[in-house]
Amino acid sequence: MSTKNFTKMQIVHIVPGSGGSFYCGNCLRDSEYLQGLKRAGVEVVKVPMYLPIFADEHDIEDVPVFYGAISLYLKHSFSFLRKAPGWVDKILNSGPALRLAAGMAGSTNPKGLEGMTISMLLGETGEQKKELDHLVDWLEEHCHADIIHLSNALLIGLARRIKERLKVKVVCTLQDEDVWVNAMDESFKIQTWDLMKERARDVDAFFAVSSYFAKEMQPILDIPDGKLFIHHITVDPADYTYQNTSEKPLNIGYISRMCESNGLEVLVDAYILLKKDPAWQEVKLILTGGSTGENDAFVKSIKKKIKQSGLENQVEFHKDFEEGRHDFFTKVSMISVPVLEGEAFGLYLLESMASGVPVVQPALGAFPEIVEKSGGGLIYGPNTPDELAKALTGLLKDRDKLNQLSRRGRKGVEEKFNIHLQAKDIVNLYENIKNRSKTDTHAA
Repeated sequence: MSTKNFTKMQIVHIVPGSGGSFYCGNCLRDSEYLQGLKRAGVEVVKVPMYLPIFADEHDIEDVPVFYGAISLYLKHSFSFLRKAPGWVDKILNSGPALRLAAGMAGSTNPKGLEGMTISMLLGETGEQKKELDHLVDWLEEHCHADIIHLSNALLIGLARRIKERLKVKVVCTLQDEDVWVNAMDESFKIQTWDLMKERARDVDAFFAVSSYFAKEMQPILDIPDGKLFIHHITVDPADYTYQNTSEKPLNIGYISRMCESNGLEVLVDAYILLKKDPAWQEVKLILTGGSTGENDAFVKSIKKKIKQSGLENQVEFHKDFEEGRHDFFTKVSMISVPVLEGEAFGLYLLESMASGVPVVQPALGAFPEIVEKSGGGLIYGPNTPDELAKALTGLLKDRDKLNQLSRRGRKGVEEKFNIHLQAKDIVNLYENIKNRSKTDTHAA
């Protein structure tokens, strides 16, 4: 490591990318979080894994993508490629190749990737040990990290080698790891959770994005109380233009990856029910969020259902979900992302409320916690099209309540989910973790 003296804390954040093919809340969360730390005076290095974080990255142009998705998959499938010369990896990990991989089927699905997931968690003893050493070599040469922050617990296989080589504390965010692991076949699921529990001992602190998810994950990973902290996702309210719903048409929105598990079909079915009432003939449904190849059949079936209901002219697919999502919020007066099993948080909730758009969410996961704290939405249950249609109709009928929720949501984000208010606490926590003795960190 460099022997220079640095007065500014440096945080290296290791982030898996989506390649910009769909609305990735985790990617956006990490970007918002790191921008907030930068504004608080922290030096931040963002290191992408698997794929570029977005289609067009400007803040990490000098940082390579580690564990390139194509190279990783091929080496796992064909062992002889693990000894391939460096120029092969360079081709496979090129920008055009990785952008192509971002849209391929299966890029967000654990089926068929269970073995690779386990190997990644094995870290220095797994198939990707060469890639791990390449990452650590780069960190040692280019960074002077005070803390290495892993974006999620599926990356904790990196922690042991990082700590051994760099003598630095490792922090990990907890968000929605269960979605990936629990989708595996039972034998792989048990093996993965057991391995994650073992490797969790290598991590100095965990940041859960909600109280709900902290309670879910603490017993699974056997995290001591002193290593678990709750830090809600936050945003910079100044990045969003507030517009009260009184100034917009009564349209309903959806902003997330367009897939079955995120409840898109529940919302579409609710919209079809709602449109049976002549009072709502002017209400449109605006959908955005993109998808991967594995979702093509599902999205096609959704479009067919919309057409069969005679609503194809009432439903808009808003394609630009990166910069264009701000334009999306000007088109809608409420949003719903009725995730079938709930979620650890949901960044789209904050983005919507900061833009003056109330949220209508099922009573699942962290949704009740976030809506209660912000005051910017409604909770319904059970998560069925009928109940969602009733909740949406109630808001459509009550413009005063809709406008009130719009104001409350913006205020809630400014006061409760504001990165500027949270950043100081995070920096202090980083300092405390950095200064802990080895006996306090429970590190292996």
